[in-house]
Formats: sequence, C-alpha cells, structure tokens
Amino acid sequence: MSGLTSGGCTTAEAVPLGSLRAGQRGLVGDIFGNSEHVHRLREMGLYDGAPIQMIRPGSPCIVCLRGQRLGFRMDDCACVMVRPIGVAS
Repeated sequence: MSGLTSGGCTTAEAVPLGSLRAGQRGLVGDIFGNSEHVHRLREMGLYDGAPIQMIRPGSPCIVCLRGQRLGFRMDDCACVMVRPIGVAS
C-alpha cells in the first residue's frame, strides 16, 4: 500500500499501532484477532480509514480517535494495523 494518498498526504505501508511515535498520525487499516475482539475494537471507532494519532506510546498507549482519547494495552495495539501519514511533530 506504499504510495497511497489521502487528502494530499502520502501514506506508508501498514504497521502495528504500537509502533507509531508520539504525535504521529495514521489511518486505521486491518484489525486482527477473533471476531469478538475485532468487533469490540470496531465499535470503539477503529474502522478502516479512521484517522488516529498517537498521544503516548507504551503500555498502555494513549491515542486520539475522533476527538476522544483512548488507552490500549500492547496486545490490542499489536492487533491494529495503521498506515502512517505525514511525520511526527
């Protein structure tokens, strides 16, 4: 998926959510896991193409999703793939 564009920003290949740096933004891609786990994360707003920003990496990591701050365990971060956009500020 390298080279895709979204709103004029170049996106990179998908990486686990936990690998984003503080301030870095991305677009949610695939979510891996059993169907209940994937469904729960999607209900929280982690749907394909949703913009997300890493606030604080680590365990738990804190992200900004649709104006809300959410905390995720590293297990959850490893299941969510994102396509980084732009550069970390």
